[in-house]
Amino acid sequence: MSAEHKFQEKNDNILKSYFADMHIHIGRDLYNHPVKITAAKNLTLTNVLRESSRRKGINLIGVIDSQAPAVQQEIKNLIKEGEAYELEDGGIRFEHVILLLGSEIEVYDDECQGPLHVLCYFPTLAKIEIFSEWLTTRMKNITLSSQRYYGTAKELQHKVKELAGIFIPAHVFTPFKSLYGKGVKSSLKEILDPDLIDGVELGLSSDTEMADQIEELHDYTFVSNSDAHSLPKIAREYQEILMKEPSFKEFYYALHQVEGRKIQRNFGMNPQLGKYHTTVCVDCLEALSPRDDKCTSCGSKKIVKGVFDRIKELANAQEEIVSRPPYIYQVPLEYLPKLGPKTFEKLISSFQTEMNIIHHVPHDELIEVVSEKLADYIIRNREGRMSIKAGGGGKYGKIENVD
Repeated sequence: MSAEHKFQEKNDNILKSYFADMHIHIGRDLYNHPVKITAAKNLTLTNVLRESSRRKGINLIGVIDSQAPAVQQEIKNLIKEGEAYELEDGGIRFEHVILLLGSEIEVYDDECQGPLHVLCYFPTLAKIEIFSEWLTTRMKNITLSSQRYYGTAKELQHKVKELAGIFIPAHVFTPFKSLYGKGVKSSLKEILDPDLIDGVELGLSSDTEMADQIEELHDYTFVSNSDAHSLPKIAREYQEILMKEPSFKEFYYALHQVEGRKIQRNFGMNPQLGKYHTTVCVDCLEALSPRDDKCTSCGSKKIVKGVFDRIKELANAQEEIVSRPPYIYQVPLEYLPKLGPKTFEKLISSFQTEMNIIHHVPHDELIEVVSEKLADYIIRNREGRMSIKAGGGGKYGKIENVD
């Protein structure tokens, strides 16, 4: 083998870091019909791609409403117009971002205690079109997001694998519509085949350390995603992935740590910022014990058990250490005190993308554009050192001002 060929082979095998957010919704399709009813109207597929590529600086995204025929048609239109193309290793390139085609599905079979959401991803348009056709026989409205699936969870898993897909339980600890929140009493084995799970999505009210209190999760890669319902919320949680290049195949390899591919770092909001971190009364937001059956302040019986308390119920892991990538507490720039829309636009104009600002721009360059105090906030956020006021009962926590 010549020196030139050896260099090329070595270069082809170099692994690099890429940012990924694998849980993004669609608000409206190309006909202006709703897909995710609670999502913003300007959250269209094309706008998601543009925002991710141009302003967020995200390299790999999962759009989890891609089972909708109109969303698939919008992708086909972009390909026909020469703005996008399918990759040999799975996924669709648009400018600087790779799109993976996904579907969030609500499962509630006879073995479930309550509904849970799962994420299914497919390598090609052809595969997800077959999946959509299959879903129409088990779902009332294929055009809408996160719809009820009529069948067993294991049947769904096997179909996803038949189509060479990826299966990930979504936001597994949120009190509503999640694996441990409502789906099972104590173990994922009650409804899922553990061998057909490719990873586990933590959700906004939990982190790696919390989730690893449950022993059966030790074998799975954790992912942290935004569950974005609007353009600004894209990449409020995300991960840095080590792989050759963004694609469906490389994402699958990273989930299973094949030949060095892996999640390098998870970036997420401090769990205390999540809407469901603590157990509270829904009516008056009084903090409660998970054992309370009514509010000790107002007497209401509308109580939401917090993620922290639910995990304590399930905790069964021994003291052995689980090898995990670092989980960095971080928030999007829009969450920072004193950073309004005009300042955000000034930062983007100067430094191109939010990922660049959060991760790379030095302090001395930031203070040329914003105040020193705001530059300090950005660096504190980069290093995971923001002060937090806990949320709960459907109310988000807050970033506290630091003098």
